[in-house]
Amino acid sequence: MMKDIPYNINIMNERGIIIGSGESERVGTVHQGAVQALETGKMIEVWQDGHYEKQGTNEPIVIHHERVGVIGITGNPDEVRPFCNIVKTTVSLLIEQRISLEHLAHEANRKKSMLEMLLHHQGAYTQKIKKEAAQYHIDLLLKTSAVYVKHLPADPVYVAELSKIFMQHPSFHMEEDSYLILIQNQDEIDKLLKPLVRSYPDVLIAISRQEHNIAECYLQAKSTMNVLLALRPPVRMISFAEVEFLVKLSQSSLTNTIHLVSKLEDTVDLLDTLRSFINHNGSVSFTADELNIHRNTLQYRLKRIHTLTGKDPRNLLQLFELTHGLLALYQ
Repeated sequence: MMKDIPYNINIMNERGIIIGSGESERVGTVHQGAVQALETGKMIEVWQDGHYEKQGTNEPIVIHHERVGVIGITGNPDEVRPFCNIVKTTVSLLIEQRISLEHLAHEANRKKSMLEMLLHHQGAYTQKIKKEAAQYHIDLLLKTSAVYVKHLPADPVYVAELSKIFMQHPSFHMEEDSYLILIQNQDEIDKLLKPLVRSYPDVLIAISRQEHNIAECYLQAKSTMNVLLALRPPVRMISFAEVEFLVKLSQSSLTNTIHLVSKLEDTVDLLDTLRSFINHNGSVSFTADELNIHRNTLQYRLKRIHTLTGKDPRNLLQLFELTHGLLALYQ
């Protein structure tokens, strides 16, 4: 501010001690004009320099009806008075913004703690937990479906639209572009999710069963999403009920197949080929068409998968092993 105002500015705290000043030697000293301004709640004007104060104006900063400090400008009060309100307003806005950000951060931490508690809680809910959950419009007496949504755009153009969707139901930001939405009215699921699929071409959605325990709902939704990411079937919205077997298969320690499939991670075209081959039930024609490659190229890739993993995807049982390895890779 002093680059634009040709006078020295002092900022005092709630006890009248100078905590910021264009005259650094004054920092840490008590400003008597500021003390009076804090006591009276009014601007104090000093017309003559004294031992502990200089000529100027001292205007109290009031935030939420509380006097939190004082703005002082050194100079003839008639000259500096117009600048005092400008500086006071600027400082007040900065303080209020900080308070607001701290409140938002506190609320975000509180919400995160609430979610973590729900995602790890087993057994019956206590009255205290029910009361806390109710503050986020979660009725723990009702069954809940967890919806795990991934690849939502961060583009500000979509923020307002997504906010409307998330305001209808308790929702939590999980990681990067992923969200968890808790839905307690099953009739609302299609109404909420189909517009998401239509509007956002990259979005993936996994839906749990209705359960009383939210931790169980979350595990179902997250495991369903892992299946979606692993196999990349030709759908973008899938429910736990549709892939329950695959979820349980992915969580079974049958063999060391995960290490076999991990050998394909450095060759994206082979991973995509394997996924497509699985989704087309081992059909060479359909797989070649989807990948837009010649059948001979596909055969070459399938042989490469066989060479790298030791499992031939053209053999039904070995393809099943590769499918298990692919699922386990995304757990």
